[in-house]
Amino acid sequence: MRMALRCRLYTPRTARVASPAHVKEIDTVLQHIARTIERGGRLTVLTGAGVSAESGIPTFRDAGGLWENHSLEEVATPEGFRRNPDLVYRFYNARRRALASVEPNAAHVALARTEAALGERFRLITQNIDDLHERGGSRRVLHMHGEVLKARCIRCGGVLRWTEDLDATHVCPNCHGPLRPHIVWFGEMPFYMEEEIPDALGAEVFVSIGTSGTVYPAAGFFAEAQSRGAVTVEINIEPSANAAHFDLVLAGRATEQVRRLAGAIGASGLDSPAPPEKPRS
Repeated sequence: MRMALRCRLYTPRTARVASPAHVKEIDTVLQHIARTIERGGRLTVLTGAGVSAESGIPTFRDAGGLWENHSLEEVATPEGFRRNPDLVYRFYNARRRALASVEPNAAHVALARTEAALGERFRLITQNIDDLHERGGSRRVLHMHGEVLKARCIRCGGVLRWTEDLDATHVCPNCHGPLRPHIVWFGEMPFYMEEEIPDALGAEVFVSIGTSGTVYPAAGFFAEAQSRGAVTVEINIEPSANAAHFDLVLAGRATEQVRRLAGAIGASGLDSPAPPEKPRS
């Protein structure tokens, strides 16, 4: 898979919102996707912060969002952790505590029901570090950027379930090494890049939901899937940096458009699709 593997941020010089000439009518594409799935095709979904935002978790890119009071370098890099571990511990402790006050939304539930309907033909990759997919019913989630409800030993690499505050006094029960948040920081290698994600990107349908298209390598997944023959769909309130290159863009809230897509492929137990919108021209 030819793509940058370490986690990095890309900011385009100009935010360009353009629709490619090859984007087809929405209903035509949805029907094609439905036929593909009916014939045994696989579906891979990538989710980003926009999905969790509808449950009340701030997104990376929002002006009032997650990183507002701290620079990326302070709380999301190995260097920041080495410089000020107490700040980083506190930052992720706050993220961990915040999960107690949020619940999975209709998009999480719709994806879980899609997984139940398609079984092994469905793969869910998430950039989110929360547990809302699991609480929504998903069973096989690839957390490529880690999980805030886990801690990792810096010495032996062991991973522990962790629901309480974490600080420098906590040590690994196996080797007594120091613990850090089980999070992939910028400059580090995301999880599952060796086997699971490359395999998932061979699916016949690839859907990106609530992602900004600026954090690599995830921002390049659609292009890899597309190069291998997948139909690509983006679901976002606002177009991502790569929206112009998708086969279909469904603009709107994930809670509405995910159910619409899932309903189109016949996943059982789903609500009715959202009202139709005009195709992108």
